[in-house]
Amino acid sequence: MRITIQRVKKASVKVDEKIVGEIEKGFLVFLGVTHSDTEENIDYLVKKLCNLRVFEDENEKMNLSIKDIDGELLIVSQFTLYADTKHGNRPSFTESAKPDYANKLYELFIEKCKKCEIKKVEHGIFGANMEVSLINDGPVTINMEN
Repeated sequence: MRITIQRVKKASVKVDEKIVGEIEKGFLVFLGVTHSDTEENIDYLVKKLCNLRVFEDENEKMNLSIKDIDGELLIVSQFTLYADTKHGNRPSFTESAKPDYANKLYELFIEKCKKCEIKKVEHGIFGANMEVSLINDGPVTINMEN
């Protein structure tokens, strides 16, 4: 399982010209799932995500978590995080989980984030063609996997 986290001032996701998820200050999280991922992978990454200290304290040091700042989460599925570009110019996505399995873990990831004392948890629509807008804060972008 891979996630790319972007610290944002605000972010939104649209499907068919309609906003389906929108947040203010917090994290935009892109989630990629591979075949071997399990609930344990989700537990590990949710715990890391909810406690990641990359928001500035009163001394302008990255020392606060999303919970500390009463921040929000926007979670978007992104199978392309498992793109393999080693051969040729067209990426292979064979490491991405099959849609049914990936969607199951995506939904579980969202549910576990909602139990993490986060003010607001929004998400995109799995498998949809989405337009993601954001104002990156910093910029701060962090990749994690388990």
